[in-house]
Amino acid sequence: MKVTEIWRYPVKTMAGEKLQRVRLGPLGIEGDRIVHVEDAHGRVITSRSHPRFLGHQGTLGPDGEPLVDGRPWQTPEVAAEVVDIVGPGAKLARYEGVERFDVLPLLVATDGAVAAFGHDHRRLRPNLLIGGVEGLAEREWPGCCLRTGQVLIGVQDLRRRCIMTSYDPDTLIQDKNITREIYRRFDGKLALNCFVIEGGEIMVGDEVQLARGRASSASAAAGSSRLSGPVASITQPYSATGRDVPRDRDGLSGFRQQLPAGSRVSIVVTPGCDPRRL
Repeated sequence: MKVTEIWRYPVKTMAGEKLQRVRLGPLGIEGDRIVHVEDAHGRVITSRSHPRFLGHQGTLGPDGEPLVDGRPWQTPEVAAEVVDIVGPGAKLARYEGVERFDVLPLLVATDGAVAAFGHDHRRLRPNLLIGGVEGLAEREWPGCCLRTGQVLIGVQDLRRRCIMTSYDPDTLIQDKNITREIYRRFDGKLALNCFVIEGGEIMVGDEVQLARGRASSASAAAGSSRLSGPVASITQPYSATGRDVPRDRDGLSGFRQQLPAGSRVSIVVTPGCDPRRL
C-alpha cells in the first residue's frame, strides 16, 4: 500500500489543497483547519448548512498563514464574502485547539472503498488517500495502526457521513441520493477516523504498512508514551468525556475538558449527522 494523495484544509469547511509532502503532529496535519467560520453569536458555521463555502478554497501561504482563494484570510474582501454567505456579524476566526475537528484530527480514505463508493473521493474530504487497498478492507482496520516511514497512525473507527457528501466539489450541485446511498450500502460510514501516535513527515508515494493485533497495541502504547505538545498526548481509546459542551449551528456537539498543563487527554467530538435531514 502507498500514500497516493495528501489533503489539507486550512480553512474548515472550505475546499482544501492537495499536497505532495506534509508534517504530522499530535493534532494531525500541521495547518489543518486552523481557521473556521463563526456567526454573529459565535457559533461555528459549516457547509452542512452553508454549502457555498465549498466553492472557496483554503490554502497556506509561504509564511504559514491561511489564504482564501489566494488572499490573506483577514482581508476585508474575504470578510465581506463570509458575511454575504452567512449574514451580518459572521466572520472567520482562528483557533488551533483539538476541538476544531469534528471527530478526530485525521481522516484516512482508501482507494478500494472509494471505488466501491463510485463517486469523487473529494466528497469524503480525506486527509490521506491510501492506494493498493482491496475492496472494503478498510472496514476491518479499526483498532489497527498504519505505519508509513517515521509516522504511526492509530485507526479508531469508521466515519459516519453527513450531508456534505451530497455536494459536488466542483459544481456544488446537491444530490441527496449520494448520501442516502452511503447509508443504504455502507451503513452510513466511509473512511476512517484516525489519530497520530508518532509524528513526522510523509509524502506521496510513501509505503504504508498495516499492523494488527499485538503489533498494533504495542506500537500504540510505545508511541503514546512519547507524544508531547500543547495537549500533552492523545491516547487510544478516545471517549466522549468532559463538560462545557459547545454546539455549532448545525447541531454538532463536541466535548471539551478543562485540564491542567501536562495532563493526558482523551477527547472525541461526535458528529451530529441526523439521517432525517436526508
